[in-house]
Formats: sequence, C-alpha cells, structure tokens
Amino acid sequence: MQAKLIKANNRKVPTTLMNWEIYPESIYHMLKKYSAYDKVNKIIITENGAAFNDQVIDDEVHDIHRKQFIEENITQILRAQNEGINVKGYFVWTFLDNFEWAEGYLPRFGLVHVDFKTQKRIIKHSGYWYQQFLAGENQVK
Repeated sequence: MQAKLIKANNRKVPTTLMNWEIYPESIYHMLKKYSAYDKVNKIIITENGAAFNDQVIDDEVHDIHRKQFIEENITQILRAQNEGINVKGYFVWTFLDNFEWAEGYLPRFGLVHVDFKTQKRIIKHSGYWYQQFLAGENQVK
C-alpha cells in the first residue's frame, strides 16, 4: 500500500499563516495515543498555538482565528480528560509575539502583540479571552 501526503492547502482545509492544517481533534488523538504508553503518568502540553495575520486597528488586535484555535484545542483536551486521560497542564504558545528562530519576527504567535520598533504591547482579543477562561468566566464548547 502506498500513501501519498497531500498538503493542507491542496485539500482546501483551514490553515494557519504557516500553512499548518488546523485540525483540533489531532490533539485529542495524540493525547489518547501517548497516554496508552505504560510509563506515561501524566501529560503536560507545553506549546500549543498558531500564527495568523494579526493587524493592529485602533490599538486593538481582533485575532478571532487564534481565539477559536485555542478554544477548540482546549475543548479537545477537556474531552480527553473527561475520558480519563491524565492531562495535567496546558501552555499556550506564546504569551508575547517573539523572534521565531526559523522565521524571524514574523509570524506572530502571541496573546500579546509586540511592536518590535517601539516595544509597545497590546493585549490581543485572544489574550483577553484566555484570561477570562482561566478566571472561570468563559466556558469552552
């Protein structure tokens, strides 16, 4: 049997700015797979995020796609937890827009926009949503 990799953009599925496929269920499947290993006592997700074409308009960043990405991934993580998978931590990649070693200052992954010339910070709408989620003010689907 021969399998062929077909890139996400050729399949017309949602992608990030990096052309990575957006498929929230994948995190659920990976959690199930790795939790089945004998020596895995707990799982901590140390980096989960996505880059999108963020734009600052009137000192705000309406990054609805990032908020949706994070919310959908957390939904899948909670699904795994509800099935008994021992997920004990989750970290969004990343708090601030930063320097990506392979890409430079673009793309932007942060919950907080950084103007790299002035160092001004603007909390993105995804950052406010995540803050409210952590405070128990938002529920995921």
